[in-house]
Amino acid sequence: MTALPPTAPALPTPARGAVSEAVTPAASVGRRPVVGSVHSWDLSTGVDGPGTRFVTFLSGCPLTCLYCHNPDTWRMRDGRRTTADEILAEAGKYTRFIAAAGGGATVSGGEPLLQPDFTGELLHRFKHELGLHTALDTSGFLGVRATDALLLDTDLVLLDIKSWDRTTYREVTGRPLQPTLDFARRLADLGNEVHVRFVLVPGLTDDPANIEGVAAFTASLGNVTRVDVLPFHKLGEAKWQALGRRFALHGTPCPTPEQTVLARRIFADRGLYAV
Repeated sequence: MTALPPTAPALPTPARGAVSEAVTPAASVGRRPVVGSVHSWDLSTGVDGPGTRFVTFLSGCPLTCLYCHNPDTWRMRDGRRTTADEILAEAGKYTRFIAAAGGGATVSGGEPLLQPDFTGELLHRFKHELGLHTALDTSGFLGVRATDALLLDTDLVLLDIKSWDRTTYREVTGRPLQPTLDFARRLADLGNEVHVRFVLVPGLTDDPANIEGVAAFTASLGNVTRVDVLPFHKLGEAKWQALGRRFALHGTPCPTPEQTVLARRIFADRGLYAV
């Protein structure tokens, strides 16, 4: 991951109300540069969408997930104020390599929909200027901020559904589940391809009834082409310590291979491709 030096970015005005039908933010680029708070960028393979991808990690997230491996992206003010032009220039260095590897560009975080104008600008320009397959990595909690134009520029949505049990979801994230489910239904109505990601945490999200709830909902959507069951790990614990935060899952074991296989089987039994 290539980190960017921190400065103090201005916070965007939160969007409220119904989903906007406005044109993509790229339409305004001739009048002003589109600026966002960026944590870092990286080239990755296999975890941020298909193929080798240029991944832009934005700063700021409304969730406080107990197992987050990037808590250093939570605060928007800790990112670097960066223009879309800067990101496109960097990504442009790798387009031939990315295309040859069957990859694309992903906007991740943090939570990219905390900065919907900047996210929309990046997705639009990755797709139409660089000719890259585009992916949006999101919790879905702020899905109402994604315009239809933004989603039209999104080839794939990587959607985290962290629990079906509402109490567990709030315990894990600090937020309610319903906005994510509403966003998932909207994506299904629009026909966006979706990969669902589910983190398997022993003693927290691994109850078979909880997994079955996520599986049944996911199968009902009709646009989910893959489910990633991600075994809980503690690779981000050092970041929590460096930030002076207590890692609440310090004593939680990683799931066994058998537990992971069982979770994947529950999704597969619903006719889903689970890995």
